[in-house]
Amino acid sequence: MALYHHVASKNEILDGIIDEVFEEIDLPPTDADWKAAMRHRAISARRVLARHPWAIPLMDSRTNPGPNTLRHHDAVIGTLRSAGFSIEMTAHAYLLLDSFIYGFALQESVALLFDTEAAPEVVQTGLTRSPTETYPHLAELAVQRVLQPGYDYSDEFEYGLDLILDGLDRDLRSHAPSP
Repeated sequence: MALYHHVASKNEILDGIIDEVFEEIDLPPTDADWKAAMRHRAISARRVLARHPWAIPLMDSRTNPGPNTLRHHDAVIGTLRSAGFSIEMTAHAYLLLDSFIYGFALQESVALLFDTEAAPEVVQTGLTRSPTETYPHLAELAVQRVLQPGYDYSDEFEYGLDLILDGLDRDLRSHAPSP
């Protein structure tokens, strides 16, 4: 209860904690093109959220964001706007990127497939319990991809991120004014 002599409410505590999480996420570098900057920021956010998985559902739920949160959002928006994204495209891009980052980080925090040591056992158990004739496509993916040496489910993050960035780049180029 002594804590409440310094802050007014639980929400104020959560606002401050989330602001500290945003402080840990790298801002998009200003000396890189927008795709490289967004990629850098996304990879940083994923690493931070791996350390703080409890923060994922709280990241954009705060009604009183702190200066680190606001600086972060402003830098991301500024990077997209400087690249030529319209306001509408900036909104689309920001939502798409954050949905992917937060969703992947949340899935990564709970899915046993992300545990490179546990994944083979989880998949083998699943294949044993579920006949491959009943779920042939799932079995095929598990055997030919997940159980292959060197497979790391977390590598899928950068593959998906690059698809999103390439799609945004294509959209940006199709809306660019003609010279």
